Amino acid sequence: MIELKNICFERENKKILDNINIKIDENKFVAITGPNGSGKSTFAKILMGIEKPDCGKIIFDGQDITDLNIDERAKLGISFALQQPVRFKGITVYDLIKLSSQKKEITKNEACEILFKVGLCAKEYVDREINSSLSGGELKRIEIASVVARKSKLTIFDEPEAGIDLWSFNNLIDIFEDIQKTLKGTTIVISHQEKILNIADEIILMNKGKISKIEDKKDLLNNKIIETKCCKLEGGI
Repeated sequence: MIELKNICFERENKKILDNINIKIDENKFVAITGPNGSGKSTFAKILMGIEKPDCGKIIFDGQDITDLNIDERAKLGISFALQQPVRFKGITVYDLIKLSSQKKEITKNEACEILFKVGLCAKEYVDREINSSLSGGELKRIEIASVVARKSKLTIFDEPEAGIDLWSFNNLIDIFEDIQKTLKGTTIVISHQEKILNIADEIILMNKGKISKIEDKKDLLNNKIIETKCCKLEGGI
């Protein structure tokens, strides 16, 4: 599916990613975790093309995509859900789902079915504008709905629990479990949250810009190397 070969990334003379080598197979739900500042979000941005590595190669479905930009990677089937979803003045939830979908046309009924999957009352949201009237938890679920509509080969979520309350977080876990069971393709989630790690097929542990271990989740969840202080939900709605 996707392979990183000798990936390095440096900023202000500091190594953010240090010779990363990893291969992630298709149809896997993979969680990437580790202490703050370990390079997890940079890893995600490198995969999407938001950042370009200083050295190394990225191979996706047998193709070298190292020099491809975000749009080119999106066309190949890579999606990225931001840590803080963007508001779009003048664009409705239905508009966003239509833009995200790979289908030429998507009906409102189909959009409503997708919204239902992410725990939103479709009739209340499908025609709403994506603006400041929406809470952080609502925006997060709408963004996930747009990702579900796209049905990408590879979907990357960067700390999807950031800025949402406990009720929304518990619903988020249900959404990820449904994605894992029903959608084809590989999902990569950057997270500290144990509940997300629990549903992953594989857990990748990063530390100081390196991949420390790739372990069975039972082994890693019993390992106290993960900083427990990072496992608190922040913010609220």
